[in-house]
Amino acid sequence: MGSKLYVGGLPFSVTTAQVESLFGEYGSVQSARVITDKVTGESRGFGFVEMSLPSEAEAAMAALHSSEMDGQKLTVNEAKPMPPRTMERGS
Repeated sequence: MGSKLYVGGLPFSVTTAQVESLFGEYGSVQSARVITDKVTGESRGFGFVEMSLPSEAEAAMAALHSSEMDGQKLTVNEAKPMPPRTMERGS
C-alpha cells in the first residue's frame, strides 16, 4: 500500500487544515489538499492526504473510513493514479 489516500464525503465547509489535523492523529502528514471547484473556489467534497509512511496511511484508513465528520460519512481509500488526459479538438 502507498501512503497517498483519497478522502471522500468531506463536508463542504471543511478546510485543508482541518483535514491535516484529523489525519495527523495517525502519523505525520506530508500533504493534505481539499479539492475545490475552479470557478467558484468552493469545496467539491473530497481531497487527498499523503502520509509519511504506508503504515501511518493504513492506520488512518482503518480508523477513519466510515467515520463521521460534521455529520458526513467519510470514505478513505488508497488513492489511485489519475488516468492520463487526452486533448480533444473541436470540430
